[in-house]
Parts: sequence; C-alpha cells; structure tokens
Amino acid sequence: MQCPKCTSIDTKVLDTRTAKNENSIRRRRECLNCDYRFTTIEEVLRVNLQVVKRDGRREDFDRAKMLGGLKKAVEKRPIDVLQIEMLIADVLTTLEKEFDHEIPAQAVGEQIMLRLKHLDQIAYVRYASVYKDFRDLTELAQEINELKASTENA
Repeated sequence: MQCPKCTSIDTKVLDTRTAKNENSIRRRRECLNCDYRFTTIEEVLRVNLQVVKRDGRREDFDRAKMLGGLKKAVEKRPIDVLQIEMLIADVLTTLEKEFDHEIPAQAVGEQIMLRLKHLDQIAYVRYASVYKDFRDLTELAQEINELKASTENA
C-alpha cells in the first residue's frame, strides 16, 4: 500500500478490524519512511454491476459517482471520509442481497437516503433535494416536516 503523504510503498499494518457492516476490513497503517499514519478499507470488488436508470437506460455501476454525490451532501458537515466509505459499503451489500446484477437507480438513492437520515439530517436534505428533484419550496418544506416528524417519533 502506498503512503498518501510521501508515496513510499514501505508501510506496515498496525491494526486490522472487521468493519461494523462485516463486509469490509479496516486497516490502520503506518509509513516506514515518514511515519504518517492512515486508514485503508478493503472490500469485495464488485464487477458487472449495472444501474438501471429511470428511463430504462443501463450503465455500469460507478462507485466514484456515488462517492461524489455523497461528498457534496456532507460538505462542511461533521462527517469523515471513513463514515462515507462505510455507508457506501453498507448500501452496496444491501443492494447486492436484494438485486442480482441490475440495480434500479431508485433503489440506490433510497438506500443512501435511508442511511443519511440517521447519519446527518442536513446531509439527508441536501441529498434528497437533488435526488427527489423538488420543484418548489413547498415540496422541500414538506420533506423537512416529514423528517422532523420521524425524528420526534423515534
């Protein structure tokens, strides 16, 4: 594994743990060259996954696209990259259990929103505003009111 700070390939594993979702392994590493410590996540490589868009088009699953959307939603929120990575791994595991190689785009968005709702409500509203394509403030206000009601009842 290459050090993200000095790019040396001489690193050692300090700690290995199974992640909370039990579908990935989290490793704490240290660079032997510059002593920089960093975390890596190892998960199953998913190949041949297709996302079925609302209009019926199919495209290869792009993890980077999912990560990009989540990064925008959590921008300036107290959420670290590791939490986002774990969220993605959890979403993918859930979707692969429910679907075979073709996953509806709607299911992807719903699984992400379900987890964001519990992780950070502001990030949830940001993501939902793009995913649900609100046409006006009334629709956005209704979503926020539903979110408030669900947290008050929880």
